[in-house]
Amino acid sequence: MTGFPRIRALAERAILVEFADRPDETAGDRVARLDAALAAAPFPGFTEAVPAYVSLLVGFDPLVTDHAAAEAAVRDHLAKSVEGRPEGPEREVPVCYDAAVAPDLAEVAARTGLAPETVVSLHLAASYRVVMYGFAPGYAYLAGVPEALHLPRKPAALRDVPAGSVLIAGPQCLVSTLTMPTGWWIIGRSPARILTGDPRRPFLFDPGDRVRFRRIAAAELPA
Repeated sequence: MTGFPRIRALAERAILVEFADRPDETAGDRVARLDAALAAAPFPGFTEAVPAYVSLLVGFDPLVTDHAAAEAAVRDHLAKSVEGRPEGPEREVPVCYDAAVAPDLAEVAARTGLAPETVVSLHLAASYRVVMYGFAPGYAYLAGVPEALHLPRKPAALRDVPAGSVLIAGPQCLVSTLTMPTGWWIIGRSPARILTGDPRRPFLFDPGDRVRFRRIAAAELPA
């Protein structure tokens, strides 16, 4: 896109590197490549990188470096960047699609003109990619929902949706980690522990990881 990448200062200890102004697969690839490059070869004073759909927040210690040096280091990485996307490991996530834990499965089927089992089969067959974390702790936004299952969010959110709910909306999927409201479509429940409790690795996934879902029976869900 014209005018990208765009780099601007944020407060006294970060820069934002933007690759597009709307979700775009090529921009997502560039975010992932820069994130991986900074992890492999951080510049002096680098503290963290936080990926989003089309941008990367690059943090630094202002006692060690400044905005200009951080931008120069980022532009150096961008100049050396190659095409493609770094591939993370594939994670398997169990999910139960029984009606008791998938209250929106029948409605998703009706709205897409598919049988409920076809919805399940399409969801299982897809390969997903962790794009970013956001909104709530451990909320990993997964890209890759088959186009046949794309639905806009509900007009109103439902309260008290249980943790572990498998949700879809548009091209995105996630596994909720907290009991909270959602306007996404609830098509299953997973016992996977996304919040690990390990401060060194607090979440099950990293951005760039791939995810596949595996069907389980209701008996395999915690009581």
